[in-house]
Amino acid sequence: MGTTSMLFWRLAQVSPGVDVLPARPAAGNDVTGLVNTLIVLLLVATVVALITRRLRIPYVVGLVLAGLTITKSLLPGSVGLNPEIILNLFLPILIFEAAINTDISRLRSTIKPIALIAGPGVLLAAIITAALLQWGLGLATITAAAIGVILTITDTVSVIAAFRTVPVPPRLATIVEGESLFNDGIALVLLGIITTIYLQGSFTVWEGMQQLVIAFVGGGTLGLGLGYLCVGLFQQLDDALSNILLTVAVSLGTFQIGQALGVSSAIAVVIAGLVIGELGFRQTSASTKVTLLNFWEYAGFGVNTFIFLLVGIEVDPGLLLQTIPAALFAIAAYQTGRILTTYPLLYLLRFIDRPLPLRWQHVLILGNIKGSLSMALALSLPLSLPGRSQVVALVFSTVLVSLVGQGLSLPFLVKRLRLSNPSLTKQRLETLQLNLIAAKAAQQELANLLQSGSLPKNLYEELFAAYQAQIAAADRDLRDFYNQRTLNDAAHLEDQSHLDGLRRRLYLAEKGAVNDALRKGLLSEETSQAYVRVLNEKLLSLKDD
Repeated sequence: MGTTSMLFWRLAQVSPGVDVLPARPAAGNDVTGLVNTLIVLLLVATVVALITRRLRIPYVVGLVLAGLTITKSLLPGSVGLNPEIILNLFLPILIFEAAINTDISRLRSTIKPIALIAGPGVLLAAIITAALLQWGLGLATITAAAIGVILTITDTVSVIAAFRTVPVPPRLATIVEGESLFNDGIALVLLGIITTIYLQGSFTVWEGMQQLVIAFVGGGTLGLGLGYLCVGLFQQLDDALSNILLTVAVSLGTFQIGQALGVSSAIAVVIAGLVIGELGFRQTSASTKVTLLNFWEYAGFGVNTFIFLLVGIEVDPGLLLQTIPAALFAIAAYQTGRILTTYPLLYLLRFIDRPLPLRWQHVLILGNIKGSLSMALALSLPLSLPGRSQVVALVFSTVLVSLVGQGLSLPFLVKRLRLSNPSLTKQRLETLQLNLIAAKAAQQELANLLQSGSLPKNLYEELFAAYQAQIAAADRDLRDFYNQRTLNDAAHLEDQSHLDGLRRRLYLAEKGAVNDALRKGLLSEETSQAYVRVLNEKLLSLKDD
């Protein structure tokens, strides 16, 4: 039995108080009730989105709190949190959506801190957390080990939501996103090994090493193979709907094939998504790419909406109150594990890569929020595991307390760290860029109106001239701004960071053009690959923090 597939044994049987969607075909009334329930949940999610936007709190926190106020008796039909659906459907969607939006050039420049945190960091944090839980809550060793792994998984949705309200350096955001890409896969492999130890009763270090190698090498190879296969099909298609169907099939199919082969399905989906996002989207037109990205953004948003809303509905508020003391201890335990691993590992980073500022490391600790995947993994634990029902209740309560407590406080704490303080120079630059971007966009819309016959030519020329004057003034101010910048003050460093961002976009545009010309046969592979290697070196040399 494969490493990750061990997690799915008897998933249809879950702990008391957690409903599972029926396996047999539902009757007509059940289907109608389910549809009506989904409509109600969509309306609730819409209201939550409006309220959280006005109150400026994380959307997922609002969903969980709203779910806690809803009882199943108020819903038209039965609905439940099925771990099999979460792990086989929702998880691949979330991982793939994050992967295709990840800039590989940025990922390469931050791969060392990501590898430290998501690799040995996860393992060491799980060991420390398990030891504290066994000592503090009196759990069995195998049970504490399983919870320790489950509570190492970070809910990146809440962290990124905080980053959208508080500006953070791009490199830090890349590290957080990159860690989440590989963190889930590593935790799934470790939990699979723990489940194997429990079911078999014995396990050797050599067997564990074999499973790790098979899981990661096999998962990476599978992801590369299916990712490049999808890229080849992208060359034959330039239809948005067909490409959407293709990416959905690849994301879900990669996960299922990984399950069947006994390799890390999560790692396979990550690699496939990175390959498709880096190479596949270049084979499509701009409009098709925008359609694909919009679809996957909506898919990820919808999946998170239902997961967090259903989490709130599933949990009994009375049981939640009873387990809050244990949940607070669990939070202290996994945060201790995170602290005792993150700071030392990132201290060692200075010997092999650029060191991370201490304030950035604080964010990695504060952003250690738990989410829906932790609850799904708790439900997937074997039924005979000692204290399983208490474990599920503990993990659910820990996740909810973490989401509400840490989720609400994270934006404030990140803001207090003052990771990014825009100077007057940067604000002036952004104002000039805003004027230029807005005026040119208005000119393009004027041209569309003229071409469609919605605007007479004399009025078009008058409005066009007004915007042209605005563009000329903004161009002049920008030129003066760059000519007057000094090379020996602190503002130069900020200016240099902005220029590096512009250079990154230009280098990526060059890579796209060269690869497209190579695909069309306009350039030889030897010449183009040499040029691309130089571009990759330039990209890696840019600083983005």
